[in-house]
Amino acid sequence: TISQTRIEDRHQSSTVGRVLPLLEYRLEPLGSSGTSEKAGDEIGELWVRGPNIMKGYFRQPDATLATLTEDGWLNTGDIAKLDHDDQLYIVGRSKELIIRSGFNIYPPDVEAVINEHPAVTLTAVVGRQVAGNEEVVAFVQCEPGVEVDMAELKAFIAERLAPYKRPTQIVLMDALPSTASGKILKGRLRDLAQQESAL
Repeated sequence: TISQTRIEDRHQSSTVGRVLPLLEYRLEPLGSSGTSEKAGDEIGELWVRGPNIMKGYFRQPDATLATLTEDGWLNTGDIAKLDHDDQLYIVGRSKELIIRSGFNIYPPDVEAVINEHPAVTLTAVVGRQVAGNEEVVAFVQCEPGVEVDMAELKAFIAERLAPYKRPTQIVLMDALPSTASGKILKGRLRDLAQQESAL
């Protein structure tokens, strides 16, 4: 645990609160990977250091080296931003970031828009590697018994997303693959997206 919310705080529900006292934190720029469309927002990969941070993974030295620096900084793997009140927002996971034509695309932003469509139950967005670039692929689970007009769905998305964020491909599924606890298996969907590209 690295953050907390106080009952008296009045902030958007999407914040995870303020970073805990005694913890140091920093946002590492995403660097040459791409640029954010949200000018003025400080968005980066979240690193933390403090007394409650783990010393390493048990009997996994390679995983420890990949996650922790020698001076105790932990790479959380989260892409985050801070507002003017030091409220922390998790934007996505760094391994899920899509870089398309030099722009950083955060899958939750695209998923939230597609999920607004009345025929859609759930969406998972992943990146697909193509020559020198990445494409956006959306896997969409629809309401049972509802027939989706693909042209209408694409028009719905186009009205709400900038061109570079729009999915190159939309794949309709009866159910998105998930764990027993309901977590969507995005790794499996990335594999499916690459297979679709090869067809």
